[in-house]
Amino acid sequence: MDQIITFGEVLMRLSPEGNKKFIQANLLEFYFGGTEVNVGISISNFGGNVKHISCVPNDFLGDTAMAFLQKFGVSTSAIVRSNRPLGVYFLEVGAVMRPSSISYNRSHSSFSEIQPSMVDWEFAMAKAKWLHWTGITPGLTKGAYETLKVGLKLAKEKGIEVSADPTYRSGLWKYGENAKDVLTDLLSYSTIFIGGINEMNEVLGTNYSYSNEDFINASKKLMEKFPNIKKVFDKIRTSINASWHKIRARMWNGTEFRETNDFDITHIIDRIGTGDAFAAGLIYGLQKFDDYKSMEFASAACALKHTYEGDVNYATVDEVMGILNGNVSGVFKR
Repeated sequence: MDQIITFGEVLMRLSPEGNKKFIQANLLEFYFGGTEVNVGISISNFGGNVKHISCVPNDFLGDTAMAFLQKFGVSTSAIVRSNRPLGVYFLEVGAVMRPSSISYNRSHSSFSEIQPSMVDWEFAMAKAKWLHWTGITPGLTKGAYETLKVGLKLAKEKGIEVSADPTYRSGLWKYGENAKDVLTDLLSYSTIFIGGINEMNEVLGTNYSYSNEDFINASKKLMEKFPNIKKVFDKIRTSINASWHKIRARMWNGTEFRETNDFDITHIIDRIGTGDAFAAGLIYGLQKFDDYKSMEFASAACALKHTYEGDVNYATVDEVMGILNGNVSGVFKR
């Protein structure tokens, strides 16, 4: 079966129980995740054949991280090992008017030392039909950027579909490269753009607003600059407070603009990884449905992720389709 490839850091998340701040807590819960990891596991939960490429430590935490991926059917055959530690981040989960807070400890992680010579992309993508990348990875280190670029070049040579979620995080990009230049470079190898106005403004150097009209105009300009990009998808989040959000999506596929209805999420359990759940739903959907149904599926998957603790979306296709079919009451199943 053809594979979907994800490439990025495996992280461990540490959080106090519930909505406590660290100063209140004596116990911490841990989860494995990472942007591209979350996408890969979610697609695997939908029945996809996924391989994740990364670098993890050669210790029991690295073994456990590998076992976590394997538990969900994600291939770890292209993951390399290092003597550096696993990347970690610390999360305080907010509630109502108090926002969540994150602190990262990944500067000297195992993944931070990855170099192009460490990854056998020919082997990793021997059966690939899709490669997914995000702006998190090339923002970490020059080695991560250069390693990803090798994979993207090979994907283009092989005619593999490439989805890009060029998330811009100002807290990254400390190694001397300009974010706009790097993302522009990598987008030249990509075919599906998963991002909104902020991401398009970043790579285009523009100042479009969030209106639908500006979204269409920005998408057209993006496709002019990157003629290899065929479709643009944008997840829109409306925050009432930290516990109540609304999710919808919109798209421009070169000929048609469409927008979904809102999903109203009134009691958020965990919002980490929800954008990754959208990307995973979209990648899965585009191989099964038309563009609009794929976007609806992605929005429903994103909404459902808000109900799971941890970074990963555990939803199945049937559960997502149930949400799409209007089963949002949460009635007990017997």
